[in-house]
Amino acid sequence: MKILICEDEEIMLTALEFRLKKQGFEVIRAEDGQVAIDKIRTEDPDLIIADIMMPHVTGLELIKFVREDLRKDIPVIVISALELDEVVLEASRLGANDFIAKPFRPIELIIRIRRIFQELELSS
Repeated sequence: MKILICEDEEIMLTALEFRLKKQGFEVIRAEDGQVAIDKIRTEDPDLIIADIMMPHVTGLELIKFVREDLRKDIPVIVISALELDEVVLEASRLGANDFIAKPFRPIELIIRIRRIFQELELSS
């Protein structure tokens, strides 16, 4: 399974990449939202992990692009240090599948990813 990680903090991006590769996932890196859009078009990821606050294109704009412009049902997990209810609600309204607040334990993210993939297998 290919997972696109869209995160502008290099340390977080590298740590997530390491953890996900260790779990057997193929990882695609994007340092900002515009790079993520390009990678979504060319790499066709199975799941997207996107930070809310990023340069060029925000996580919310990325969700909107995937759902409205591409009309794809790629699962999206939003991560953010912002725990503002309105941001979480907006991400959900736009089509995010899950939200996880920073800081988080990597195992928590792995569990959520596996749950989404299990749900996809059950529905197909």
